[in-house]
Amino acid sequence: MTMKTKQTKAKTKSKAEALFDAWRNDWNKFLIDVFDVNLDEEQRAIISAVQRYPRVSVRSGTARGKDFVSACAAMCFMYLTPRWGKDGALKHNTKVALTAPTGRQVGNIMMPEIARLYARAGRRGFDLGSTLTRSDIRTDNPEWFLTGFKADEHNHEAWSGFHAVNTMFVITEASGISDDTFSAIEGNLQGNSRILIVFNPNTSVGYAAKSQRDSRWKRFTLSSLSAPNVKAKKTIIHGQVDWAWVDDKVKAWCTPIAFEDINEADGDFIWEGQAYKPNDLFRIKVLGIEPKVSEDVLIPPSWIERAEANYARLDLSILDSAIVGIDVAGMGRDSSVFAYRHRDVVSKIKSFQSGGRAEHMRVAGEALAILKSDKGAVVSIDTIGEGAGVYARIAEEAPAHGIQSESIVSCKFSERAVMLGRQLNDETGLYTFANMRAYCYWCLREWLDPSKNPTAALPPNSGMLADCAEIRWFFNSRGDIQIEAKEDIKERLGRSPDTADALANTFHPEAVRRYSEGKDYEPPTYLVDDILA
Repeated sequence: MTMKTKQTKAKTKSKAEALFDAWRNDWNKFLIDVFDVNLDEEQRAIISAVQRYPRVSVRSGTARGKDFVSACAAMCFMYLTPRWGKDGALKHNTKVALTAPTGRQVGNIMMPEIARLYARAGRRGFDLGSTLTRSDIRTDNPEWFLTGFKADEHNHEAWSGFHAVNTMFVITEASGISDDTFSAIEGNLQGNSRILIVFNPNTSVGYAAKSQRDSRWKRFTLSSLSAPNVKAKKTIIHGQVDWAWVDDKVKAWCTPIAFEDINEADGDFIWEGQAYKPNDLFRIKVLGIEPKVSEDVLIPPSWIERAEANYARLDLSILDSAIVGIDVAGMGRDSSVFAYRHRDVVSKIKSFQSGGRAEHMRVAGEALAILKSDKGAVVSIDTIGEGAGVYARIAEEAPAHGIQSESIVSCKFSERAVMLGRQLNDETGLYTFANMRAYCYWCLREWLDPSKNPTAALPPNSGMLADCAEIRWFFNSRGDIQIEAKEDIKERLGRSPDTADALANTFHPEAVRRYSEGKDYEPPTYLVDDILA
């Protein structure tokens, strides 16, 4: 070999290494260079998120390319994450699992998308150093592969072989997979792991729906209204949804409304100069959002999202004193929660991790510090169970710190919904409440209802969003408004709704009455100002 030949080969190797490094730094460049893909802006954002974050959740309308972008992400992970030593041996292995509720979805949807990408690379002259079959991609190394199989909730052992330095799980039609199966998958999320879930949001419950309310996830919504073909009214990307299909669904599934009646939090939108209210089919199939929650859900997630949007526009420096609701953790719960509500603004929600230990002294100390620093504050403490000891401790220490006993309220959810000897009613005066818990939660519901209180503001908090989405209400046999048992909520949520409980505590009528004294503040009608006056 001549020196010139050696130099040429070294130069070629250097260029190849530089290009490979560029692909590893930018997965979208890899997709363009190797597979010649044509992703839209939202799809490219999803690829970038999968590159950088361990958890990505994508809810989507019809024909928005969710399965194709999932296949793109899987191929990027498959070929860009392994690492080799100077001797050519695989040092950091990579395993990719594609799954769906049925074998048909894996074999007829997911793997064909992988096959099309694989063929594209071949046509462009790229040898991927692997072999494609109907169900997987294999290499010469048994620790480096991509495979697809049905998610069988009765065969969790199927996931046990997916421990690797680099591990990725791609789940399509994720709303159809059981929480138990997701728990088995979660057990493999270690090292440089990724989980990408894509789904049509046909339900507001389950693991997939919850991922859209969990701050651990990077969350995306692919609406058909934002598809390039729809916006341009011509074909930009073949195979994606087009304008004519959306126009047909607007006419079939939506109701025209006046512009002044538009509520974006409920999915209302403008199409061709006309305002519309979508039905549930349109929300799922076109907008890529959950159906409107059933009538028994206490607080729709859209109300929480509206309050969070309000919060982002606030100047928190002008807030006055707060009612602080406190929910105290016990030995078997994760955290104590403080919710700071200043009339229509919750400034912060603070949690203390207990680690399985009751931390009464810490919670009591925090409450005393609040009352010492803010003489206009009122703390409302859940005194059922663990909170009783905290309340007693605060009341005992308060005089030594110059704190008035009126600043400390015992909130007992189990008590009758009665104030000053009168039965508490809802704002219409027609309905009564099963207990104080039902009354406080109903006040929280009314406070968050945009049609009644459009200025309510909440800081972004995944716990609050998840809690409220799982709380149900009903009329009991006496005709009283009742909130379902906490045990039922815990079973669905996987924990106690501590965050929502803490905020509900701020609506205890005695706490509102004491907070209102001496302030230029008239509680809204749903806080029974006739009783509290």
